[in-house]
Amino acid sequence: MSWKVLITATPMERVGGAALARLTAAGCEIVSAPRNAVAGNELIGLLAGVDAVIAGAGDHYTAAVLAAPTSSRLKIISRWGVGYDAIDVAAATARGIAVAYTPGMTDNAVADYTMALLLALARRIPPGHQSMREGWWLPEWGQDLAGQTLGILGFGRIGRAVARRAQGFDLRLLAHDPKPNQEDVPTGVQFVTFDELLSRSDFLTLHAAAPPRNRGLLGREQFRRMKPTACLINAARGALVDESALLEALREGWIAGAALDVFDTEPLPPHDPLRTAPNVLLSPHQASATIGTGERVSLAAAQAILDLRDGRRPEQVVNPEVFAGRP
Repeated sequence: MSWKVLITATPMERVGGAALARLTAAGCEIVSAPRNAVAGNELIGLLAGVDAVIAGAGDHYTAAVLAAPTSSRLKIISRWGVGYDAIDVAAATARGIAVAYTPGMTDNAVADYTMALLLALARRIPPGHQSMREGWWLPEWGQDLAGQTLGILGFGRIGRAVARRAQGFDLRLLAHDPKPNQEDVPTGVQFVTFDELLSRSDFLTLHAAAPPRNRGLLGREQFRRMKPTACLINAARGALVDESALLEALREGWIAGAALDVFDTEPLPPHDPLRTAPNVLLSPHQASATIGTGERVSLAAAQAILDLRDGRRPEQVVNPEVFAGRP
């Protein structure tokens, strides 16, 4: 059976060769979108005759998009990655559309990158590099890590992976999660309230999901509770942080610095004030961008489509209720 597969996840261009070859060999017709984070109206036009999608993080599959006549053949949205915030899962389920994703496959890459951001921020590597590029020799004085306190907001798979890495740097470990899983907790982790996490952390790293209730979870009030020497690391979701409050916190010295890999609007606009904020390290949502991880995620996203086409349930589905009553 030939299926038409739309690719809107731009990582597939770089690391999806084997996955695309697998789809093509299975008789699928591949259609690539012109760019990632496709806007609603453009996405509606691209979905005509499409059976399956490998979707990027910023592709908004709203109820309106899924209800459009062009979506009538859509059977599965296979998300390249973990987050599915931009997909109206209830609307997809109501229309019998499976939503697949790849949980766990990016954990190590994101945890590694989180520690890289923390180290770069603490030891002031970017300003040292920049001054060398400009012809200077001005050693930057950073912060020690041993004995400092790392607060981890959201203690799922990635939060745990960060904790295991942080142990090697002799960091004290605090964690907060509204529904903490006490299994597989690395030695030395202390669970605390959200307020304690804010007030006691020297470094605060975010690894929470971003449902509507978590939007702007860190705002003016929360930044005011943090130490003036504390640093924020966000490689989770941009929506967790009130960016205007963060700008104020950085400019007024409420916190010492921030390292951000995710933003409320992506790509970050060229003239966004975060680009010139003091003591901030920015990167373009690349925490999971390693070649090995990308190849594995691409293959898993493609396999979910082939599984459904061939009458099998994909291994990881957000809405298993879509299969109710099916064999």
